[in-house]
Amino acid sequence: MNISLRRKLDRRTFLRAAGISVALPWLDAMVPAHARAAEKVLPRRFVSVSLGLGLHGPNLFPKQSGRNYQPSKYLQPLQDLRKDMTIISGVTHPDIKGGHIAEVVILTAANLNSDAARNTISLDQHLAGNLGRATRFPSLSLNTSKSRSTSFAANGTMVPAERSPALLFNKLFVEPTAQARTAQLRRMRQNRSIMDLVGDDVRRLESQVGVGDREKLDQYFTSLRDLELRLTEDERWIDIAKPKVSVPAPTDIPDYHEVIKRMELQLQMMHLALQTDSTRFITLHQSDDLATIPINGVDEGYHTLSHHGQDPQKIAQLTLIESAIVNAWGDFVRKLKNTPEADGNLLDKSIVYLTSNLGSASSHTSKNMPALLAGGGFRHGQHLAFDRNNNYPLPNLFVSILQRMGLNEDYFASASGTMRGLEMI
Repeated sequence: MNISLRRKLDRRTFLRAAGISVALPWLDAMVPAHARAAEKVLPRRFVSVSLGLGLHGPNLFPKQSGRNYQPSKYLQPLQDLRKDMTIISGVTHPDIKGGHIAEVVILTAANLNSDAARNTISLDQHLAGNLGRATRFPSLSLNTSKSRSTSFAANGTMVPAERSPALLFNKLFVEPTAQARTAQLRRMRQNRSIMDLVGDDVRRLESQVGVGDREKLDQYFTSLRDLELRLTEDERWIDIAKPKVSVPAPTDIPDYHEVIKRMELQLQMMHLALQTDSTRFITLHQSDDLATIPINGVDEGYHTLSHHGQDPQKIAQLTLIESAIVNAWGDFVRKLKNTPEADGNLLDKSIVYLTSNLGSASSHTSKNMPALLAGGGFRHGQHLAFDRNNNYPLPNLFVSILQRMGLNEDYFASASGTMRGLEMI
């Protein structure tokens, strides 16, 4: 047998001819022999896109529930994706106060109402901790303009977001020089040595402090172990070549007002990251933004328009901005759908979520949060309409996502089970 056929092909294999590179779809030869002997399992992925200023509910949510809904203003351009997505209304994170403070619990659903409360692990980081070791980057946290993210570690600390598409491209696809690689390896090993020393100190302290302090030290020690494991994983990837892509490196957009273009550029990078299997878990957050976005018909700042006070002229301008945002999300979903993988496409195994901490930025409420879900192996094509006066717990969706990703879990944050009416294929 030809040796080249016996060897497992790399997922990042490209066809090269006449100066062009074309990524191959997922082939049977890319599945290891032991996996073929059991079951051909393609990777599952989760992507969250979140907005700090909400979406205007009357323009988003259809008036009819079920599968025969008439598309709303924002959904009309997405009707080619109708069978690939579910619109969810009448949901919120239980016991969460409204306002911009709820931004940090978009993916944690943690109750931060008391002074002693702290944030908990976010859905993406929980998934990455369980399923993210197969890729160079267990997860990516991104923003369009700030370092703020919706990703939180197990100890409740925020995972800083990368806001530069150019730096992200370098991280994903540009090989370091031999000198830089050597220096990086030396730093990793030095950090692991420091970790051992600090760990010894923590263990000695545990026998000298009270119960409350021991719990804090245990959390700290857990973080150290997680970091040490991550350093070990990073070292494993040092000598593995990064994937090659045929697209040019992006150029960052310095104009503060180009909110939509920056979002579109990050979404393009996210598609590349998923297509090359560089990561399987990504969050992108668009923070509260004061910019006046250069769209014809818009002459006030985005933040000001989101706090419209039911002024029809402000809502009309806000509609132009939010239409562009929803369309950018739809284009990303289409791109995944149009990217072949095995006998399907990239969207088949990618759960793509669009949401916000605010149901209405104008009234600073987190009730009736926007929620669009696409791909990932759910039975889509419907408007799941829950009670808008007595909201359904949105964390139930998180449990459905965890189970769809293959984790046998029945709880997350304040969830009471899986989301009613959302079925897996």
